[in-house]
Amino acid sequence: MVSQKVARRYAVAIAMLAREQNVAERVGNDLGFFSETLMQPGRIRDFFVAPVISRPDKERVLSEIFDGKVHPVALHALLLLVRKRRESFLPAIVDQYLELRRAAEGRQRVTLESARSLGRSEYEALVRRLEQMYGKTFEVTEVVNPELIGGVRLVMGDRRIDGSISGRLEALARDLSERT
Repeated sequence: MVSQKVARRYAVAIAMLAREQNVAERVGNDLGFFSETLMQPGRIRDFFVAPVISRPDKERVLSEIFDGKVHPVALHALLLLVRKRRESFLPAIVDQYLELRRAAEGRQRVTLESARSLGRSEYEALVRRLEQMYGKTFEVTEVVNPELIGGVRLVMGDRRIDGSISGRLEALARDLSERT
């Protein structure tokens, strides 16, 4: 399992370098391209993560393929992962990097789970209210889950707001079981 702390450290360092050079978006795109290209199941991924292939050989091949085609910050980050034998961390680093970019731009991902598909006006009113409350712009992923019975459940990072009927029933059941 990839350590999120380690992935976050790499992402922070890459983001700082990219911001200093005013290339944060390009570096993010290049890192995403690396992740999509190098981590797809198959021979390319096998080569990239294989511990039996020497680090200098991997670095040489990756430099030959990507030098001049991607931003140097992104390429050097990739080569650093190879030198440190942390190739498998690439997808987690990309996720952390994108999360840092969202935060810097005042955006945050939120999952909006509801028992039924919300109408356009309900959806827009809810998102507008959230944006006013938190002072952020939200990138919303809408999920329909009939098991909620009614209401909505929001997941924003590690914060969960459960306003669903099933959530209230679960809370009531926990409360009743604690009293007996």
